[in-house]
Amino acid sequence: MSIPLFLLWIVLNGRVTLEIILIGLGLTALLMAFMTRFMGWPLQRERQIFRCAPLFALYLLNLLWETVKAAATVLVVALTPTLHPEPVLVEFRSGLPKEYQNVILANSITLTPGTITVFQEGDRFLVHALRKEYAEGLNRSSFVRLLRKFP
Repeated sequence: MSIPLFLLWIVLNGRVTLEIILIGLGLTALLMAFMTRFMGWPLQRERQIFRCAPLFALYLLNLLWETVKAAATVLVVALTPTLHPEPVLVEFRSGLPKEYQNVILANSITLTPGTITVFQEGDRFLVHALRKEYAEGLNRSSFVRLLRKFP
């Protein structure tokens, strides 16, 4: 939470100077102290977020790459007269143990062109795909492999 608070301070100021950085660090520390004391924000969660930041950045890069690949594939289907969409509904289990991992996976599937998460409960998913091959192997996708590494 401290990083988003500090970045918000920088964005709202519109410039970066030593004075703004020092004041921002001080205000961020005060807000974090307030949140810890009066709002029950545990500092352990802050440490977990810092430890997961590189893995989360890797996941975002992977999501961007998969989105670009899927967009190119959907573009080929849209522009090729002989290829026709053959929509299917595919049900699968992700095998991810935590709810937040499954929610991130559901949103990632929906963000990827050609697929939409219709239903998600626990690790059960129902996905609508523009073509059957788009939905094959979703439970073994790079999204699932990276999400398994999250604590």
